Amino acid sequence: MLYNWIIWFHLLSLISWFAVLFYLPRLFVYHAENKDNAGFVEVIKVMEFKIYQYIGVPAMWATVISGVVLIFLSSSHYGGVNLLSTGGWLHTKILFVVFLMVYFFSLGVFRKKLLEDKCVKGGKFFRFYNEVPTLLLMVIVAMVIVRPF
Repeated sequence: MLYNWIIWFHLLSLISWFAVLFYLPRLFVYHAENKDNAGFVEVIKVMEFKIYQYIGVPAMWATVISGVVLIFLSSSHYGGVNLLSTGGWLHTKILFVVFLMVYFFSLGVFRKKLLEDKCVKGGKFFRFYNEVPTLLLMVIVAMVIVRPF
């Protein structure tokens, strides 16, 4: 029963984290393309900060921590089988989650550069960069559902 509640929490955390991963780069597009509109940019800066710090960081850590707990509880849930020993699918998933965390922290770097008006990236770059979490999510979900290895 506890295992199912942790899966529930893990999925809610993941959804919250991905809301940030999909929305924050879109704010960066608006920020980069409206540098001449000071009032608009100030509002966007506040939004970027709050979304990253108050939603993104807690959701990322909740996702990661609940995922680790699920791995450790898996042996009792799956009749003594530890998920880490079941094949490469989990290792691949973990690798892509690490890539996702690197991506998330890179958003923090871009946010700070935009805050200080030192970012040289434009809207076109952030439109492209906004597609990265989609690709990572596709691999992560495939590993969990299909378990190809």
